[in-house]
Parts: sequence; structure tokens; C-alpha cells
Amino acid sequence: MEEGRKTKGILTVIIIGVMFYGYAILCYIKPAQDISEAERRPLAQRPAISVERLLSGEYMDEFEEYAVDQAPYRQQLRSTKVMYQSIAMRKLDNNGMYFSNGYISKLDYPLNESSVDYATEKFRYIYDNYLVDTDVTIYMSIIPDKNYYNEKLFYPSYDYNELVVKMCESMEYADYIDVFNQLELEDYYETDTHFRQEKIVDMAVYMGEEMNVTLDTEYDEIKVSDDFKGVYYRQLGMPMKGEELYCLTNSTLELCKVYDHENGKSISMYDLNALEGADPYEMYLHGSLSLITIENPVATTAKELIVFRDSFGSSIAPLLATGYSKVTLVDIRYLPSNRIGQFVDFDNQDVLFLYSSSVLNNSETLK
Repeated sequence: MEEGRKTKGILTVIIIGVMFYGYAILCYIKPAQDISEAERRPLAQRPAISVERLLSGEYMDEFEEYAVDQAPYRQQLRSTKVMYQSIAMRKLDNNGMYFSNGYISKLDYPLNESSVDYATEKFRYIYDNYLVDTDVTIYMSIIPDKNYYNEKLFYPSYDYNELVVKMCESMEYADYIDVFNQLELEDYYETDTHFRQEKIVDMAVYMGEEMNVTLDTEYDEIKVSDDFKGVYYRQLGMPMKGEELYCLTNSTLELCKVYDHENGKSISMYDLNALEGADPYEMYLHGSLSLITIENPVATTAKELIVFRDSFGSSIAPLLATGYSKVTLVDIRYLPSNRIGQFVDFDNQDVLFLYSSSVLNNSETLK
């Protein structure tokens, strides 16, 4: 019996050794990936080796980061870790991501007042330099994060009303359009931060009414994917089934002309090639472009709309375009505020500042 235990111990050591060194060798010979599509970030690359860097410890520090990033089956290991922490350890969140009521959400707490101040300072700059003493009509609207609608018994959340009050007080020059009651949790993707285009027609129509224009209410829903997995799916790493992804069209949108001023070319309303990329949501108006115009040749009005927006604007802008002769989308995350006047003239348009609460609470990307 003693001999049997000894043999079992030796076999255990051999198996563990083979697994450990086999995995280490596999990690070393595996071709390095440039980026992680799941985490949407560049991965560490194999560091250059030299005697000086070995002696200083710099090489080993960089190699450790490289080994972690390039580990074989990294995504599967991430998923196993998340499942273990969530189910076995009963951990409520993983790196700020949490799963509740069938939806993945991201903690965004507390209210970052300095970030809100920074955003409103950028908007004030635009008002003072381009809008004051013009005949434009200015509106402002805030798109709430789905945290607002997701029951958060165990998760902290800031007071969204405080955000609204702060924005309205700082942007007294704009009429506030309240869309909080126009949305619900089911209007958002389960695995992504954004709302579903096919679910926001009523919200868009309401916004149009507030800006005294009539938008289309009837659309054809085109299913472009039944396996959409958003950015939260990739960031959390928890295995979930894909969702259906739709785009809306009708006779008006089919006649609209869309122009990408950043790259100087005409583009389609929806980019189906983006469905194969890291972020399929970028299908809507080709993602994060700094300056886009949508011209509606069958508009029943000569009114134009200029929208200062973030990524949420990509899916709602086509709907807004049905009520205007021209819609201009400006993204100051990429087009600096002090250069706007080189590309946009402000004269007798509606101007809408349309931003998500998540961007307002993390506004360092605004230029």
C-alpha cells in the first residue's frame, strides 16, 4: 500500500509538471496576437532581450505582462474566472462589470462633478464661439445609462436627477428634452451599452415633437445578425448567447445621401462590413466618425439639424433625419471644438446636444 501511494504521488508530480511546462512551452511558441478583440485593446508583445535589461529586471517585468496577455486560451480562462467568482465566490462584480436581470452593465459611480463641469465647459465654448448671437434654436438631451433602469439592489448608483439639474443649470441657453420616461431596460442590448434602434422610434418621434418637426413612424426592420455580442460581453467575459441586431429603413432613408467629411467620401447609412469587426454596433453610420451629414431630398421642410453627439447618436440620427432636410453630426471626441467653425456654418438651424450620461460622467475624451 505504501508503494502504491508513492507511485500515485510520483504520477501526480509528473502530470502537474507536464501540464505546467507544456503550457509554458505552448505560451512561448504561440504566435503573438496584436490585439484582443474580446477586450478591445492592444496586447503586450514579446520584449527585446539584452544583458542590461535582464540585470535591471526590466525584461522580466515586460515578459510577465507579455506572458499574461498572450497566454493560450486566454478568453476561455477569463470566462472560467468570471464564472467561478460570480457563482462560487458570490462576487457581485468583476472589474466594475456586473450581471443583473439578464443584462450586463458597468458600474458608473459616483457622479463625477468635475467631469460634468468639463463637459459643460466644452459645450459653453461651442455656444460662446459659434452659437451666440445667431438665429439657431438650441436643445439639450441626456440619454440615461441602462443602469438607470436596471434594478440595483446591491449596486451603488448616483442620482441621475442631480446630473440633469447640473446640466440644465450649466446650459441655460438650451431647452431640455427629457427622454428618461421614453426608455426602459428592454430598449437596451443585454450585452452592450447602447439602446436598440428598433426600440427607440417612439423616443425619436417625441424628440421631434419637442423640436417642432414631424418624424417618420413606420420602418422596415432588417435583421442583420442573430449573434450580436456587444462590448460588455467582451469586457466581462461571461459566456452568453448572441442577440438579434436590426437596422431600420424606409423609403425616406433609402433616398438619403450620407457623406463622411472626415474621409471625404459618400457612405451608406449602415455599414454591414462592421458586423465582422470588433464592434458590430459600428454598423450604424460607420461608427465613430468626426463629421457626417445626412441629406434628405424628400423632406417636407427646409429645416436643418446639427447634433453634437457620442456613439448613441449613430443609431438615432437616421430616425431624426426623416424630419429634416439635412442633419449634421459632430463628434467632438474626434473633432476639436476650436476647429468646428472650419467645417460647420451655424445659421437658422436646430442645434441638439445629445449625450449619454456615461460620457458626461467620463468626459475626458471631449476635445
